[in-house]
Amino acid sequence: MSFFNKKLKIFTGNANPALAEEIAEYLGVQVGAAKVKSFSDGEIQMEIDESVRGADVFVVQPTCYPVNENIMELLIMVDALRRASARRITAVLPYYGYARQDRKVRARAPISAKLVANILTAAGARRVVTMDLHAGQIQGFFDIPVDHLPGVPILAEYFLNKGLQDIVVVSPDLGGVTRARDLAERIGASLAIIDKRRPEPNVSEVMNVIGDIEGKTVVITDDIIDTAGTIVNGAKALLERGAREVYTCATHGVLSGPAIERIQNSPIKEMILTNTIPLPPEKQIDKIRVLSVAPLLGEAIIRIHEDLSVSKLFD
Repeated sequence: MSFFNKKLKIFTGNANPALAEEIAEYLGVQVGAAKVKSFSDGEIQMEIDESVRGADVFVVQPTCYPVNENIMELLIMVDALRRASARRITAVLPYYGYARQDRKVRARAPISAKLVANILTAAGARRVVTMDLHAGQIQGFFDIPVDHLPGVPILAEYFLNKGLQDIVVVSPDLGGVTRARDLAERIGASLAIIDKRRPEPNVSEVMNVIGDIEGKTVVITDDIIDTAGTIVNGAKALLERGAREVYTCATHGVLSGPAIERIQNSPIKEMILTNTIPLPPEKQIDKIRVLSVAPLLGEAIIRIHEDLSVSKLFD
C-alpha cells in the first residue's frame, strides 16, 4: 500500500498476537519488533527492538483473560512507546475488559471501567479503538478520542450469506434490544425479546418471550458470551415455546468456566463469534464458528492514520 506513511507501526503484547498479525498483513506492514516477557516474580519485562520516534503507533491488545496480565502488558508497552518518542499511540482494544463494571450497582462498589480508562490515558494512550463496548457510555469515561466499532455488520453478512428463512432476531435481555434491532434490520428479520431476571451474577432465568417465534429460525444476539448460561437457557426457552431452530451470535467470546461444555450439550445449532478474543484449541468445537475482525480494524487504522472519517465505514 504505497499511500502509507512509513511511520505507521503495529505492535502487540501476548493477548492476541494472531489478530495483530492479520491486521498487519491487511495493512501490508510487519508487526513491530517487541518482546514481552516476565521476570521470575511475575513482573512484566518489555523490550521495543526498533525505532518508533515520530511514528503513529497502534498497539493491538484486547484485555481478555488473563485480564490483569494483559492490561499491565498494554500499559507498560504504551509507556515504553511514549518514552521512545512515538508521535501518537493508539490502544486497539478489540475487547475491553472490566466493561461490565460500568456503574455502581450497590453501595461502595467501584466503577472499574472508568478506572481502567484513566490508567490507560495516564500511561500515554492518545486514542482508543474498541468494539462493541458492553455499555456505550464507557466512551465518555475516556478524555481522549474513542472509535467504537460495531460487530453487527460482520455477523449480519454471515447470516445473509447463509440464506436462512423465516428468521427472528432475539435479544436475550432488554438492554440488548438496540443491537438486536440493528442485526434484524440488516438481515431483514423480525425482532423478539427475552424478559429475564438475574438473581445473582452469571445466573439468569427466562421469565417471558415478547414477540412471535413459533415455527421460526431464531438468532439470539449478544455482545458478550461468558459462561453461556444466559444464551443456553434462552435457546432452551425459545425451543420450548415453538422455535424451529436456534442460532446464536456475539462479538466477544469470553467463554469462561463451564461455557464450552454448556454450548456442546445445548440445543444451539451454531454459535458465531469474532476473534476479538482468541479461541484456544481446547475451546474449538464444531458448533462454534469464528469470524475475523481484522479487515474492519485494519480499515479503521488506515482511516485514523490518514485523518479520515472512521464512521464513514458504516454509512
